[in-house]
Amino acid sequence: MLVKTYSSTLYGLSAITITVEVYLGKGINFFLVGLPDNAVKESHQRIKAAFKNNDLKFPGREITINMAPADLKKEGSVFDLPIAIGILAVSNQLSSQYLSDYLLVGELSLDGTIQPCKGLLSRTIQAKKEGFKGIIVPASNYDEVRRLKEVDIIPVQNLKEVINFLQNKECSIPNYSSNKQKTIIETKDFKDVQGQIHAKRAFEIAAAGGHNLLLIGPPGAGKSMLAKRMPSILPPLSLNEAIETTSIHSIAFRKGELKGLIQERPFRAPHHTISDVALVGGGTTPRPGEISMAHNGILFLDELPEFKRNALEVLRQPLEEGKVSISRANMATDFPADFTLIAAMNPCPCGHATDPNKVCQCSSYAVERYRSKISGPLLDRIDMHVQVSAIPFIELQSRREQESSSNIKKRVIRARKIQENRSNNSPHILWNSNLSTDQIKSFCSLPNEANHLLENAMNQLKLSARSYHRILKVSRTIADLEGSDGILTNHIAEALHYRCLDRGQ
Repeated sequence: MLVKTYSSTLYGLSAITITVEVYLGKGINFFLVGLPDNAVKESHQRIKAAFKNNDLKFPGREITINMAPADLKKEGSVFDLPIAIGILAVSNQLSSQYLSDYLLVGELSLDGTIQPCKGLLSRTIQAKKEGFKGIIVPASNYDEVRRLKEVDIIPVQNLKEVINFLQNKECSIPNYSSNKQKTIIETKDFKDVQGQIHAKRAFEIAAAGGHNLLLIGPPGAGKSMLAKRMPSILPPLSLNEAIETTSIHSIAFRKGELKGLIQERPFRAPHHTISDVALVGGGTTPRPGEISMAHNGILFLDELPEFKRNALEVLRQPLEEGKVSISRANMATDFPADFTLIAAMNPCPCGHATDPNKVCQCSSYAVERYRSKISGPLLDRIDMHVQVSAIPFIELQSRREQESSSNIKKRVIRARKIQENRSNNSPHILWNSNLSTDQIKSFCSLPNEANHLLENAMNQLKLSARSYHRILKVSRTIADLEGSDGILTNHIAEALHYRCLDRGQ
């Protein structure tokens, strides 16, 4: 007798449907084929113990289980549940009537409890694409996927609940009231930062257009403090962005670590000792790295020159294309990596080259060697370079109330709404940082005076073509913040100011 159940395995950010074929033959033996890893092979013992502890009978006959497609490696313990249900159905302890309607994922404990699994959002989306009526998931993962529509999501806590559902179509759906109290997350506010008006303005522009930002200043000037408050002025995630972000985190996190759909934009701040693989992603089976975990959010790199050169150079592709491609001998996959880069560095090894209150002890060679740790091509991809000065004592003592993040956020959202309306004919919303060359020509036309100013700056500062386009994008964002239909001379002048710090110019 042959019975089929269905599950899925992860392939990058997507999932692939796996058919679990269970055959009951003569003799006494157990065969599991189809390139299973050790975690899948060990399911035999977990299933036997779970059956015994739930008064179910493990067949005393030859059982052959094939996981198709057989040439694709199967990893993880999520196949426990589909294998167990297949064994119950093939031994006539469970009807196989509805098995073809549902995808099953979940790890079995020895007592029959179903443990959470990672990548469930990707698996559920795959079930929807493949035309399954629904997916049976661990109850602890339900909050992660409950907002997906057009597919039935069946949360179960143990093996008996799965059997009860497949026999009687009964299950207990957790009650999520609209009045359910939300967890209050303490957010950092720009009103806590004294002074730094120029830097705050740069953060507002970066948030409004999705521009990358480099902060250069002495230690203690507030670079990290400013960067950590960037999420407080970003617009909230849309539902599609939240689903895409949660899919990435669901794959990268350990099982049970992710609690529901991600509502806040990610803020990732890896230490400068991080390896290039941990930053970009990879492994034998590719997993997302920090730059993909920052998708739709912020990647903050503090002490930028202290990062390994190889780790920094892998940022080039995602900064240009919004994705990272990982190739291995057995697979190649793309992970989304559309993030805003915020980087911070000192002006010299001792940090006091631009500090009026302290004397820099570094030689010109040491300063040049320190700055050369960041390659020109990487610097060229950072839209705005901002000098952050030390805060004077009188400013620290000031009782003047600083502008709150909520006020800045209103202006950012208004500017982003203008960009959204501008990209009505495009399949995706085009933030100013993502404008193509043709779109720059359409949306960033300049009056003669502004064009002349930009031409002089290009010649004197010897800026690249990439810098030219990024100046236009930043000036377009400045115009949007002011509600201006066209780019004016003062918009170009301000955008140019954020390139003059490039390489000490």
